[in-house]
Amino acid sequence: MPATAPTTPQAAPAWHRYFAARQCISMRRGRGAEEELELMVLDGPDGETLAVWDTTEAAPVPLPGDFGDPKEAVLTADGACVLGLRDDNGSEMGHVWAAPAGAGAGAVDLTPGLPPYTLRGIDVGRYGSRAVITAVADDGFTLWLVDSGGNEQPRRLFTSRNEAWNGLISATGELACIDTTEHNPGFRRFAVTVVDTGTGRVVASLSDGPEAPVRAVRFSPVAGDGRLLAATERTGYARPCVWNPADGTRIDADAPGLDGDLVPLDWSDDASRVLLVHVDAGVHQVMELDLATGGLSRIEHPPGAFFEPDVAAAHLYSWASHYAADGRIRLLHQRFDQPLTVLHVDQRTGEARPGWQPRDVGPGTAVVSRTVRSADGTAVQLWVGRPPGADRPTPLVLYLHGGPQMATVDRYNPEAQAWLASGTAYAALNYRGSVTFGRAFREGFFGTVGAREVEDIEAAVGWLVAEGIADKENVFVTGPSYGGFLSLLAVGRLPDLFAGAFAFVPMADWVSAHEDMNPALRTACRSFFRASLEEDPGRYVRASPISYVGQVRSPVWIRHATHDTRTPPSQAHSYALALERAGGDVVLDWFSGGHETSSRDMAIGDQQRMMDLVQSALRGERWSRSRVRPPDPDPDSAPDRDPACRDH
Repeated sequence: MPATAPTTPQAAPAWHRYFAARQCISMRRGRGAEEELELMVLDGPDGETLAVWDTTEAAPVPLPGDFGDPKEAVLTADGACVLGLRDDNGSEMGHVWAAPAGAGAGAVDLTPGLPPYTLRGIDVGRYGSRAVITAVADDGFTLWLVDSGGNEQPRRLFTSRNEAWNGLISATGELACIDTTEHNPGFRRFAVTVVDTGTGRVVASLSDGPEAPVRAVRFSPVAGDGRLLAATERTGYARPCVWNPADGTRIDADAPGLDGDLVPLDWSDDASRVLLVHVDAGVHQVMELDLATGGLSRIEHPPGAFFEPDVAAAHLYSWASHYAADGRIRLLHQRFDQPLTVLHVDQRTGEARPGWQPRDVGPGTAVVSRTVRSADGTAVQLWVGRPPGADRPTPLVLYLHGGPQMATVDRYNPEAQAWLASGTAYAALNYRGSVTFGRAFREGFFGTVGAREVEDIEAAVGWLVAEGIADKENVFVTGPSYGGFLSLLAVGRLPDLFAGAFAFVPMADWVSAHEDMNPALRTACRSFFRASLEEDPGRYVRASPISYVGQVRSPVWIRHATHDTRTPPSQAHSYALALERAGGDVVLDWFSGGHETSSRDMAIGDQQRMMDLVQSALRGERWSRSRVRPPDPDPDSAPDRDPACRDH
């Protein structure tokens, strides 16, 4: 009997290396006055993990244990504990716990008597053990003073039924602040309210009126200095402001010679300088403001992104450049083709030198910024990449970010690199509603959710086809969350424009989702739609992709989570059923987790799934091989799964 030849494991596709190259997702400096620590979010095969990097040492030290969502976690002032929200399988509803960063006693629930809440702000003092958290539950938006050691009962400092986010605490803990909409209920234009943590008394408020929002960035790092670094929009664009709540004095840098946002990120440990990023058509330029002279200076650096704004999260920025303890500028630098790298700017020479670099990073494909004009003439920014050597139109994937009030920056993107390496062009659109393009652009979708964004999408596709980048017959649209919503809306409202849609945790029916959303999202909807569901249900119906399933002509793949409280699973299931009943080609794949639950292995599996579906579309094959299923408590173990889902 002949011997059986041994099987050789199949080599992974070359594009897998782009996912392995993304080794650090973000890092956030510890607040301690003496410590030089960075809390790093590392990317691993099974998901995100935390590590502490003592910048005087060579390598970060991984932290074992459960710290909640790593991207929202913060180090205490002494570096001994990590604070983070623990929830139910990614539901984003839970409690903030303090867990030891090394060997020591067990974790402590810092708000044991509260009902589960969504986190919309977390900050620690630079000295001592005081911290503040911004919690959102059915009773509203609240700012709580907590002790990171769990030695004191939490104290409520502020409560509102209106949106109130981003609670911060001063260096020594006597003051706290929160971004509020009390002056403008139902409209997301914040003012800043400062309270005395000892008495709960409101000390002062910073407002530039109902038209110009203000957002707090950070209290002064100097003990006893209660000044607050903030971003104002008196000019219609973000500008830095340093405000003293004790006497109302302020320093503003209006920078009339600069177009675009000038975003404040951090200030130096002696509070003499402020780190800024000027954003013009999506392109970043790091700058520094000298508070004594008012002078603005440019920092020399390679092209790329140096911060990324966030929304519906515990921090203003998902990652951002900042100052080191010795006064050097620590640039967190990324590009579409380069993972996160740390550069230290020498204060004497101005030279940017490597401080931390990822390992084994191979070459990628650059992506460039372009501007297109929407139907009404509005300038819209677009990131564009072509496959290496492409000299004619190719299939293209158009990416739409989540949010809506976020932005796609020139950040490392393994999915984009995988598409480009496979011969598919890639573009990412900052549609109306995106941030860092001024107030009018950010609010350009208010009251008409979906309508202006669809116009921008249509203009982007038209430009990509006219420029000979995209094959008109083979344009695919994709995005997560609000980007997933827009992907579904686009194939319904623009049925002849797309060859397929890939929607991750999308909002498909604003009406049926309303009661299942977490409280923070329900309140946000009123701001976006400029009316509550009860006041004007027609706006919610017109914005819902489920209203247009009869017009969808392209295949649709939906990837949704079982424990999502932002875009609840039931409404995604209802959309898929409606599209299926209308004769559409739809696949709904479930995964166990919440809105932002993911891992490297899952991302690779999803990328392979999309690539396979693109090839099916190019061959004219249907995507669906089985009926749409409802959410499963454990979708990865379901025995009757579609065979095409075996990687998920």
